[in-house]
Amino acid sequence: MADARSEPITAVPILRPSLALLRPFRRDLAIALSTLLGSLACVLGGPALVSYAINHGLVHHHDARVIEVAGILYLCLALGFFFFSRIQTRMLSGTGELILNELRKRVFRHLLAQPLAFFDSESSAQLLSRMTADIDVLESLVQSGIGSFLTSVGLFFTSLIVLVVMSPVLFGVTVICLIPVTLAAARYRVTSTRAYTLVRHRIGDTLATLDEGLAGVRVVQAFRQEPRLERQFGVRNKEQLEATLETARLSARFFPLVEGSGVLSAAALLLLGGVFVHLGLTSVGAVAAFVLYTTNLFAAVQSVSQLFDLLQSSGAALGTVFALLGVEPAMQDPQHPVALPRHGALELDHVGFAYPPRAHDGKEHTAAPSALVDVNLLIAPGEHLVLVGPTGAGKSTLAKLIGRLYDPTEGEVRFGGVPLASATIAELRRRVVVVPQEGFLFRGSVLDNIKMGNGEATESEVLAVLARLGIDRHLLSLQGGLHGDVGERGSRLSAGERQLVSLARAALADPAVLVLDEATSSLDPGTELEVEHAVSVLGANRTTVTVAHRLTTAERADRIAVVADGRIVELGSHAELMALGGSYAALFSAWSAGALNATR
Repeated sequence: MADARSEPITAVPILRPSLALLRPFRRDLAIALSTLLGSLACVLGGPALVSYAINHGLVHHHDARVIEVAGILYLCLALGFFFFSRIQTRMLSGTGELILNELRKRVFRHLLAQPLAFFDSESSAQLLSRMTADIDVLESLVQSGIGSFLTSVGLFFTSLIVLVVMSPVLFGVTVICLIPVTLAAARYRVTSTRAYTLVRHRIGDTLATLDEGLAGVRVVQAFRQEPRLERQFGVRNKEQLEATLETARLSARFFPLVEGSGVLSAAALLLLGGVFVHLGLTSVGAVAAFVLYTTNLFAAVQSVSQLFDLLQSSGAALGTVFALLGVEPAMQDPQHPVALPRHGALELDHVGFAYPPRAHDGKEHTAAPSALVDVNLLIAPGEHLVLVGPTGAGKSTLAKLIGRLYDPTEGEVRFGGVPLASATIAELRRRVVVVPQEGFLFRGSVLDNIKMGNGEATESEVLAVLARLGIDRHLLSLQGGLHGDVGERGSRLSAGERQLVSLARAALADPAVLVLDEATSSLDPGTELEVEHAVSVLGANRTTVTVAHRLTTAERADRIAVVADGRIVELGSHAELMALGGSYAALFSAWSAGALNATR
């Protein structure tokens, strides 16, 4: 079994894209910021009241009324802090969930806009990790961390300002204790960013192995490969564990330093403050307030430190999500699109194509050989062309270029004289429909899956299409009829029934060009006849390109293109190519002999 890992998308700086993401929610964020300032004012007012109460109610005047008033005001500040904090939490959490909701939709929409080449080079589990694990981390930050983080950061800087104003000398003591914390924080930020980014990628690797193992469970059990899969999953799981433990080791070195510096600072301030009071340079209340403000300062540092794990993990997750969003789709609508005609000839003009190189373990491989080389082909309107040739010759690649699932690396594909790249993707999909070899169905009813060909079609229009294809009785006889649930990926239907639904979907779209990747290659004989009839009706009076694995399809085609080594080596009707006695004649003779032996 192949290694499930792919080269991960590298994280990117998050400041600018984060600001762009937050811009539509700036009003709600401004309200949350206002409540943050209110809560900070309440916190900063507390030590000032304590200082006033000590100096004017205890040390100098022994006035109980001053202490009572200070106590009432302190209670008001506490209630104000509760009020502002509650509004702030609700605003930040609610707005954060809206932002994450928009981010999920943006990522999903971005993935759907990517061409097939993107998914050829990216692991589906890594992409799923961006949508689930990474955004789940961000949700944890929104629900439990962002409010505390903003409050702590605000408290840190405002406390610094107050301490400088109160006593520059005592503030110097605090700065001395802050220096090792600041240096450690700078180092921790760099090392933990790398560590948490690695954790995100390791989670994706683990999910990739899990996804592949579950998707291929039938093969795994049939060939008794459970021990091998368990070892492979164990390796990925161990790599994830080691990456996570590295973050724990970094935290174990950093967090105790922050806490110890706070205790040392408080002790030094009490000692030096006592000396200042004895010398008459300050008051007892001022020292008490200074210690409280310093306690708030280091409490803020401690709070941010405790949230650092979540912040770093969230930053790494957000970086990988933005990196994914930064991958521009290779296929985009042109600035000045040209309308495709309703009917026209298909033309491939000196078309060449090579799949992009893939990177593994950080090393870029050299480019693969070209899949297609200098292909020239003209398909008349309404013509049925069949592509045949050995496995790996380039037949399916050629069909995908005709449907613009890929863009050629050389040359041009035109329809009705208009280059496919000059039209909008939406219009192209209306003109050209590709039906894959195995029909993929989505969760929902049979009717829902058919209507993917035309979402505006009515049920009566769908029934008319089914009757025209001659498959209405079959699909209506299914459990639940057209409204029956197909199950996950159409698991409740047979392969033939899934293909019938796919053909009905294509017929409902009513394209000018139909590209078929041999719709009958993996069907039982009973269903094959029904599918073949539906294909013949569907292909009537429209341009049809078929990738044929069974050469009975080629016999009935208008023309046959023999593909070998990425080139069209023969082109003509069945009779013409048989008379030529070349590659097609040899291929057909070998196939006929195999088909004859299979019936004996």
